Amino acid sequence: MSGKDNIPRLDFGKLRLTSLAQRPSKVQADALARPHTAGGSFRDFWAGLPDILAARDLRALVADVVQAHRRGKVVAAGIGGHVMKTGLGPVLVDLMRDGILTAVAGNGSICIHDVELALAGKTSEDVDEALRDGSFGMSQETADFILGAINREGPRIGLGRALGEALLARPDANAGISVLAQGARIGSPVTVHVAVGTDIVHMHPAADGAALGAATMYDFRRFCEVIAGVTDGGVYLNFGSAVVMPETFLKALSVARNLGYTGRFVTADFDFIRHYRPRTNVVTRPHLDGGKGYMFTGHHELLIPLFAAAVREALAQ
Repeated sequence: MSGKDNIPRLDFGKLRLTSLAQRPSKVQADALARPHTAGGSFRDFWAGLPDILAARDLRALVADVVQAHRRGKVVAAGIGGHVMKTGLGPVLVDLMRDGILTAVAGNGSICIHDVELALAGKTSEDVDEALRDGSFGMSQETADFILGAINREGPRIGLGRALGEALLARPDANAGISVLAQGARIGSPVTVHVAVGTDIVHMHPAADGAALGAATMYDFRRFCEVIAGVTDGGVYLNFGSAVVMPETFLKALSVARNLGYTGRFVTADFDFIRHYRPRTNVVTRPHLDGGKGYMFTGHHELLIPLFAAAVREALAQ
């Protein structure tokens, strides 16, 4: 018997066909997008998005955040440095000032960009070029300000608060655009979670490991308190941190649950590519016993202002 004799002959005339009218379908005509009209409002644009996939999820997340805020629950954001580099500090500040965003936490790089923008009106050096001669990360003013504030007050009041207070004390600083400064001004927790050696100021001779460690440990424990609050029907948003904040969040959540804070809550991850840790630590693992996690993929400078505007619009209704 040859190999080809093992191949069956199919009678396509015997295929069992189904009815389109009876077949379940994922997309309905009433879920389709409505084209935007020139001069139309944001509300019209938002309502015209298709009720499909990420647009549907984003609407659901906005509703979750609005509900949490109206019920007085904690809405917190963990951010990476790229969020600051793409110009989104003022968007976060706006949400913080009205109490929509209760707390912000970030990796160490957020301090570099937040402080440089507030002090010099610019940030984000050309790493490729500066690395050639070893000048990358060697800004004296940046290091002096950040390390000075940490060394003076960080172990006593936390890293984020020390920098925020230092910016408020500088008359030449544009504190209005600074997440760190506005957190200190309005009393909202802005915590900073440092991995030693990852930030340019760690290269400078004034870097004090003891002060840095004590300051960021202070902030970690404060962040654990924030996440304990989130578990009571709140929301945690991971904006563009691929490693540090998802890992820090997971440990803070374990501390909170160990101490009896075991309620259900909502999480979401926003990033321009999908990463393992945010998906697992932020979106999936926290909700094995309930709650909801969302994932959104796209550029920070587009998605986050869209999300913030939609929250504002929903709260105004």
